[in-house]
Amino acid sequence: MTQTTPPAEQLVRVLARGDVLALAFGAMVGWGWIVLTGGMIQNAGSIGAIIAFIIGGIAVVLIGLTYAELAAAMPKVGGEHVYSYRAMGHFSSFLCTWTIILGYLSVVSFEAVALPTVIENLAPGYAVGHMWTIAGWDVKATWVAVGVGGSLAMMAINYVGITTAALLQKVVTGVILIAGVLFVTGALFEGDVANMTPLFTQSEGGVTAGIIAVLVLVPFLFVGFDVIPQAAEEINLPYNAIGKVLMMSVVLAVVWYALIILATSLALDHDALVASSLSVPDAMQALFNTPWASKLMILAGIAGIITSWNAFYIGGSRAIYALAHAGMLPAALGKLHPKHKTPTNAVLLIGLLSCIAPFFGRPALVWIVDAGGLGIVIAYLFVAISFLILRIREPDMPRPFRVRHGKLCGVLAILLSFAMACLYLPGSPSALTGTEWMIFGAWMALGLVMYAIALKQFGREYSDRIMAPAFTAH
Repeated sequence: MTQTTPPAEQLVRVLARGDVLALAFGAMVGWGWIVLTGGMIQNAGSIGAIIAFIIGGIAVVLIGLTYAELAAAMPKVGGEHVYSYRAMGHFSSFLCTWTIILGYLSVVSFEAVALPTVIENLAPGYAVGHMWTIAGWDVKATWVAVGVGGSLAMMAINYVGITTAALLQKVVTGVILIAGVLFVTGALFEGDVANMTPLFTQSEGGVTAGIIAVLVLVPFLFVGFDVIPQAAEEINLPYNAIGKVLMMSVVLAVVWYALIILATSLALDHDALVASSLSVPDAMQALFNTPWASKLMILAGIAGIITSWNAFYIGGSRAIYALAHAGMLPAALGKLHPKHKTPTNAVLLIGLLSCIAPFFGRPALVWIVDAGGLGIVIAYLFVAISFLILRIREPDMPRPFRVRHGKLCGVLAILLSFAMACLYLPGSPSALTGTEWMIFGAWMALGLVMYAIALKQFGREYSDRIMAPAFTAH
């Protein structure tokens, strides 16, 4: 049976420049900088960790340039879905988008576990009511309740409209920036350069192994700029400005992470880092010599959880909606709310998965995050390949934001994306475990089943007709 009538609903363009910048930057500076900074410095050394982020940042900037050009050229919902469809066709588009959805869901799941974890630092001992033990970690009822409650709140915000979600994003991103400026300024004036030793950490694999251990975190920490293309059909900006804002968000995130690592290493010596469970709040307290400073940074971490959580609800729901709208997933997931103009069923699906995540406890989420990281870099590779194909095959395609030396940028983005994907493969110091490969495989199998059902119902011609407006010249 072939579906012949496309849906009539349309998303609405309401996001201004500040909304878009806060959306992407807030997505990239979630809770990870609070909990992972100390470990990164221990793994690679203070300068080694900064170098790792600069290397990773360069890779992400080059990948971001390919996104920026394509997002400005095809400002339609779905981002990767649209670009890969035009360049490589139906099935490649599905694979690209399905893998990035796994990445988005891994972040959403991570934040559903991060929130109850950070609450423990504000209210020690609140987690009570033993439920079960997973991977040696006791899951407590009140701990789960906080994660589920946060998930339901974020789902409700995204259900009622993009405007509400964008306002929340701007306000909370402002809180993060204020705390970050205080932290970095305090470290530059009160920190001690002697605390930065060792500058590089020697491990069994040498200095390089430590840097690689930090590099593997880069895809997970920097995922978020690609939320802009996902929501492109809701952005009310000139097309060339979409690309500029996307690149600005990436550069700001690279600078942010480098400065946070620098400030933490200036504030805490090696022994203090080893003893610290949350290095950035502890560093803040050491600099200002008062408990409120640590609490302020934990509140900034909560703000980061909210911004990242919110952004990936937006990005994930739009990616799911785009696939369903094009006849690659069940049609129910492509439904827009008649009043709020949000992909409500996609939002509800992400909300359901986010609510389930806390029941698996904190250690199990590491598996999902690592599997999601592989999904992210695979999608980056697809986009970089699509960018280069379109540069060669359609050189005259209107490109409001045009990358200089585009073919060279495309080749480098492909190589760097592939190199990041190799970090997850067997033989790498950061290779996925068997459990993580099972999660990735199960996700791909689920997607392929739904894709096959949708393809039988709708047919490729339906998808071509739905996607055609995305390829119309401006």
